Amino acid sequence: MVDNAKLLHEITLLLLIISIHHSRLMAIRNRLFERGKSKMQDIKIFACNSAEEFTKEICDNLGVPLGKKDSYKFANDNNFVQILETVRDKDVFIVQTTHPPVNERIMELLITVDAIKRASAKRITVVIPYFMYSRSDKKDQPRIPVTAKLMAQLLEATGVDRVITSDLHNSAIQAFFNIHCDRLTAKSLLISYFKDKNVEDMVVVAPDAGSSKKAYKYSTYLDCPLALIDKRREDNNDTAIATNVIGKIKGKTAVIFDDEISTAGTLVEAAQILMDHGAKEVYAGATHGVLVGPAIERIQNSPLKEVILTNTIPIEEEKRIDKIKVLSIAPLFAEAIKRINESLPLGDLFEYEK
Repeated sequence: MVDNAKLLHEITLLLLIISIHHSRLMAIRNRLFERGKSKMQDIKIFACNSAEEFTKEICDNLGVPLGKKDSYKFANDNNFVQILETVRDKDVFIVQTTHPPVNERIMELLITVDAIKRASAKRITVVIPYFMYSRSDKKDQPRIPVTAKLMAQLLEATGVDRVITSDLHNSAIQAFFNIHCDRLTAKSLLISYFKDKNVEDMVVVAPDAGSSKKAYKYSTYLDCPLALIDKRREDNNDTAIATNVIGKIKGKTAVIFDDEISTAGTLVEAAQILMDHGAKEVYAGATHGVLVGPAIERIQNSPLKEVILTNTIPIEEEKRIDKIKVLSIAPLFAEAIKRINESLPLGDLFEYEK
């Protein structure tokens, strides 16, 4: 009886200790939750006119409401923006897509930044999934501008504290900024898509020598061989002359990766060359679907099996033909925004850039 009483006493003490520790752990968890919650309450996310759908997806991922603002044009074609809620001492993120007309989008963004700056925001971060004028990144001809640098200077001069973008045409554009510029990448989305597709006899093809390094990284992550189209560009448009294919293509499924697809001239030409060299099928993957001019018609009439894009630029329904598949990159931007707001590192978001 004595031993049973002693055992019961020890069990009671043990249960009491467990109960105390559980209460403490729950209290710590609740404090951490409230702390995280209070941080997210300091965040405001606003969408410029062409970016509302993309921004709503970001807000849904974060569980925060979309910021309220009014934006319209006066009769004299001047833009007007008014923020309809307080942003004083808030961590503000402004999302803008560079859907045509591009210059109109730029002006709307700058005016929105100025309105928020004058409303005493603590920090202003601009989210530009597709960075405007990114192809004008160097002075490779006489008497031409470096417009990507000008865009960086305009954003800084307007009062932007940080920029988030993705898959720049040239990663050196980040150095045009004297403020933080975070360059996300859609590589993880594109790689996961093709891994899940279980494509047999895959070969990654670089459409020109300049993209060979990028293609090599894709081939490494997809564990497949690499080929190269030897091509010479003639002028400032998409006209190019292909002279040879380096690597084994015959009987294989070729995949072409690029940062953007504009008029699709280069892409369609590359696909035809690969088919002429005996490729079984040709796929393409790109972060930015600019898709201007004859792009859709070219893709539709090309030997391309499928073109995979992300939604960094809004793609209208009439452009979403059967050959085009759109993946959402908004959750990646949402995660970056969350980490910046909570002062957490972004390093593991760049896994495929290492």
